[in-house]
Amino acid sequence: MPSFDTVLEADLVEVKNAVDQVAREIGTRFDFKGTSAAIELKDKDITLHGDADFQLQQIEDVLRNKLTKRNVDVRFLDIGKVEKVGGDKVKQVAKVRNGIATEDGKKIQQALKASKLKVQAAIQGDAVRVSGAKRDDLQAAMAIIRTELKDLPLSFNNFRD
Repeated sequence: MPSFDTVLEADLVEVKNAVDQVAREIGTRFDFKGTSAAIELKDKDITLHGDADFQLQQIEDVLRNKLTKRNVDVRFLDIGKVEKVGGDKVKQVAKVRNGIATEDGKKIQQALKASKLKVQAAIQGDAVRVSGAKRDDLQAAMAIIRTELKDLPLSFNNFRD
């Protein structure tokens, strides 16, 4: 029975390279000289440090630019709130999304059921496996998933015929 997996996976190597490029640019830019502007990556959390909200926004813009140049979709970033650290310093944590959340998996299942296609969707951990009798139905299911969940950079892999 033909099937495919719907997954949400960022290329973490490219994310790491983009963060390294941003750190280098922070070190060389004149407007960041003598400030506490910094960026660091731990596991799947990118932490932005700065003196003010404006500075964090500048670092975030540079990060989005570098990710785009490295073909990493910026929708993978889940930007948190600005937090005060000691004194006048601020920080912000951006999480790199990895894996489909349960509620998003249920949205995929509901969208496929509402489409009346002859396919079945099963949530398997952080992926959703879609299987059906015909290859054309699976391709139509991919199109429906893309249109229903535009805010997630989903990809499809493990296509079996």
